[in-house]
Amino acid sequence: MNRISQKKGGTRMLLQANEAIARGALEAGVIFAAGYPGNPSSEIIETLAKASRDLPIYVEWSVNEKVALEAATGASFAGCRAICSMKQNGVNVVSDFLTNLSLSGTKGGLVLVSCDDPGGISSTNEEDARAFAPLSDIPLLEPSSPQEALDMARWAFDLSETINNIVMIRSVSRLSHSRSDVQVKDLPDFDVQPYFDTKVSFHTFPIVAKHQARHEKLRMAEELFENSPFNFYRGPSRPELLVIGSGCAVDYAIDAIEIMSLWERVGVLKLGTTWPLPRKLLLENLQKSESILFVEDVDPFIETNVKALAAEAARQVGVKTFHGRGSGDFPLCGELGPSHLLEFFGNYFDLDWKDQEFRNKMGSLTKGKIPPREFGFCPGCPHRGSFYAIKTALAWDDRDGFVSGDIGCYTMGIWPTGFNQVKSVHAMGSGSGIACGYGKLEGFGFDQPVITVCGDSTFFHATIPALVNARFNNADILLVVLDNSATAMTGFQPHPGTGKTAMGQPTQPVDIAALCESMGLEVHVGDPYEMKETARRLYDLMQKQGPRVMVLRRKCALVQGREGGFPYDMHVDQSLCVGEECGCGRYCTRIFRCPGLIWDKEKKKAMIDQVICVGCGICAEICPQGAIKKEAKG
Repeated sequence: MNRISQKKGGTRMLLQANEAIARGALEAGVIFAAGYPGNPSSEIIETLAKASRDLPIYVEWSVNEKVALEAATGASFAGCRAICSMKQNGVNVVSDFLTNLSLSGTKGGLVLVSCDDPGGISSTNEEDARAFAPLSDIPLLEPSSPQEALDMARWAFDLSETINNIVMIRSVSRLSHSRSDVQVKDLPDFDVQPYFDTKVSFHTFPIVAKHQARHEKLRMAEELFENSPFNFYRGPSRPELLVIGSGCAVDYAIDAIEIMSLWERVGVLKLGTTWPLPRKLLLENLQKSESILFVEDVDPFIETNVKALAAEAARQVGVKTFHGRGSGDFPLCGELGPSHLLEFFGNYFDLDWKDQEFRNKMGSLTKGKIPPREFGFCPGCPHRGSFYAIKTALAWDDRDGFVSGDIGCYTMGIWPTGFNQVKSVHAMGSGSGIACGYGKLEGFGFDQPVITVCGDSTFFHATIPALVNARFNNADILLVVLDNSATAMTGFQPHPGTGKTAMGQPTQPVDIAALCESMGLEVHVGDPYEMKETARRLYDLMQKQGPRVMVLRRKCALVQGREGGFPYDMHVDQSLCVGEECGCGRYCTRIFRCPGLIWDKEKKKAMIDQVICVGCGICAEICPQGAIKKEAKG
């Protein structure tokens, strides 16, 4: 049995915060879970999917985040407890439905988990999804540890059913992927009987009345937040500086206070319930100090709202001096880290604290131990062959063509690993939507060929509407679907084209090429490992007009490696390799850049790194001297 499925509580488990959220949901009796994979949120649904082997729960990877929340809402309307998880970008996709759902209200406890990514570690932005809580008038909880993540997740379902509305939990990358031991409780019996009461309606009409009711639900939540154990004060009764914060940032502040021995001078008000703000608790603590420091990621969300509260209650709390991101004491962008707090406290209290010395000490512990590494495709990655073929076809065409990109492993096409072919990347599906714009500019003299790329999971998530738009408006769009048979960037989760569900059940796969053909589009299917043939096909398609599609099918290299490996043994015939003398300028290692190809500095020849090379064989095509050899494995 999976440890998350362990029914008996009262024990401690070492859990990642995302696993803790999943366990908390199970302890609350959740029976329906849906989401769309995206770092740093993916482990929540993955953990619940594993638990579904032992427990009577349903778990799915939905086609996108909006559908995931809609499906979970259906379970809620039928009286079941349901959870939906995603990263911050996904909350944008959800927002249209979310702002309506919070008007209609819910029945069974419904929790939306957003795992934000301060610093954009694995994202195209570092958006702060907390803004959707006041926008939608829903309660917001922010854990600061795996234990709190578990406890908040469990309590959030009770809160949801108390106010009959959806509740939002917001984590961040550093928390989602941190681990600690947590205390778990017993699991329930999961004996709910779904039933939709036809005497009750879930809609948004009359709108003004429902909007008013939504605010009443928020007021109920605020009353509960006033005495929440997720909020606490620690420090002297009259601190020189009061720190107010949430999440990982408040833990960094506590660590800095410990390191600098400042507990007699600094107090900390830690908030776990950050919307609506517990006003009484805040007003009580704001009177303790004239100086307030806000610590949070990313936007000055708490800071802005507490400042407004302090302005309203100026006669009660007095005039304050505020410090934080909004006040310019911390950078407005990027993660807030321990060094920021150490530097601030050192300057504020005029202590002989040298932040650079601390940084140097930390750096000395890892110096020489972390090898340099650039962004790059894995050895054998089919995207390398795809972008090489695209690069070749655009060069043959010679009209200054380019690639309108999208979100996935292939986003690395913006860098040398993808030959710098991708010139724009935004939201999922936007590459094709933007291409629809380019595709209607011919009448104004636009003559540059544009190739738009998307992955197979992204195709199902958000590209289909753009493709339908291109068909409807006859936009000159060449879509290349990089079909590697997995949601590879986020951990190989299944999608509608893979033939299995999140719970491992077989299902009829949706054929991308057949779906495109059903729209009346010209569709070609190719293999990205056959780079010359792919380039020729792409060149031919660039000479045509209207919407057309090429599907490049080849499993992700990591998937291929697990399922039987690659067909070739590779080596370089160094008698044929002339290094930098033939005019190619080390083309194989400098331009093609597969990590399995390396440069022998002593012999000044290319060579194969036999540890890294997987044996896909495609590099044999690119050497002008024919020095790279492939032999079928015996």
